[in-house]
Amino acid sequence: MTNHTKTLKALDVGRYFIYLGNQEKNPITNKKLQKLVYYSQAWSLALNKKKLFKEPIEAWVHGPAVRSLYAQYKNFGFDPIKEDINKSSIKISVKDKKLLDEVWRVYGKFDAAYLEMLTHSENPWQEARNGLQDSENSDNEISTKAMKSFYSAKLRDAMKK
Repeated sequence: MTNHTKTLKALDVGRYFIYLGNQEKNPITNKKLQKLVYYSQAWSLALNKKKLFKEPIEAWVHGPAVRSLYAQYKNFGFDPIKEDINKSSIKISVKDKKLLDEVWRVYGKFDAAYLEMLTHSENPWQEARNGLQDSENSDNEISTKAMKSFYSAKLRDAMKK
């Protein structure tokens, strides 16, 4: 059992999604991985009122990205990440795994292009990109406050239905 107070790294979260993709014989690309990790952070902020990991998420041209995670897998380019991950090497608490499993259930079925379009249509990424051209590189951070506010509102709206 993992200690609940241990803060995860974006890489821990990413490796779990790579593991899930491999289990389903549907390996994921770096671009898709970035979006899944972003949504994990966003929903952790909305549901658990805390960050899942410390690293900042930046508003890149193709959507939210964690620089250290991108660097880890950039050699794969647009190809699926080929990394064999042993389940026992994943050190994530049961509570956090539940969140990640739900993010996977909701977003994992979509391809990277759809997830990019989705993040581009949402306020936190748009706010961080404010004033930039579509193709302009940026290391602007997506505010966790904006993420918490936006996804908490989505949650409240969903509860009303």
